[in-house]
Amino acid sequence: MGKLSLIDQYAKDGYVIVRDVIDQDLVAEARSHIEWLIEKNPDTRPENLDHHLMTQDAFWVRLISDDRLLDIAQEFIGNDIALFASHYIAKPPHSGKSVPWHQDGSYWPLEPMQVITFWLSLDLSNEENGCMKVIPGTQHKKLISKSKYVKQDENSAFDVAMDRSLIDEEDAVNLVLNPGDISIHHPNIFHGSMMNRSDRWRRGLTIRYIPSTTRITSAKPHFSAFILRGEGCDNGNGWNKLPLQQDETSMRFADQERWNLDATKLNKRHQNYLN
Repeated sequence: MGKLSLIDQYAKDGYVIVRDVIDQDLVAEARSHIEWLIEKNPDTRPENLDHHLMTQDAFWVRLISDDRLLDIAQEFIGNDIALFASHYIAKPPHSGKSVPWHQDGSYWPLEPMQVITFWLSLDLSNEENGCMKVIPGTQHKKLISKSKYVKQDENSAFDVAMDRSLIDEEDAVNLVLNPGDISIHHPNIFHGSMMNRSDRWRRGLTIRYIPSTTRITSAKPHFSAFILRGEGCDNGNGWNKLPLQQDETSMRFADQERWNLDATKLNKRHQNYLN
């Protein structure tokens, strides 16, 4: 898919799929990373391996910094790329929770709401095991305030989300992805996913890229604010240092020595902006 058609489809529908972005060796490492995180955090549901776990996690930051991902992000948000948040949503067989209908931007403290979400698939993701569903064109809807969201039941990965009476599910499209594919979606688009009632895992990683000029307006320092490419910006975001691989805080991974060298160089380059 060429550059213009990629951007044009996103503008038209609010989402787009890009195939074979990440190689299968890195996909396998990401699956191992989920297992490592589950072992380290036994009281956390695998659908909720959230960005507060990633500040010192070298593999996680290396994964979201992969040049193949950043090259695509650059087409959407420009040369100066930072991370706002990332979140593994790993639905176990037979018991994986649903992700209720929502708009991402309703939850996020960003000014402006200039952000692009990648969903990196680590398994075959289809309707059977609870793939993401989107309602094309709803990126043109205004954001619904989180204060107007309603409480969800115990089968939901979220406490509050959109009232389902607002959703016409006949318009929903299943985003069927193979391992290594990504989907990209707009912060306003209506989307969600069903429970995983299959005998297969449905594991994926959300990655929220922002231009480094976008402000994170939450009062507390943000766990996953990293400068990844281009120039930084001293806008109060409390940028974190890129973490180096250490056995206490990260699993070992194939290219950790190269990552440690690259991360050290980038930290030195951006030292005036870092916490």
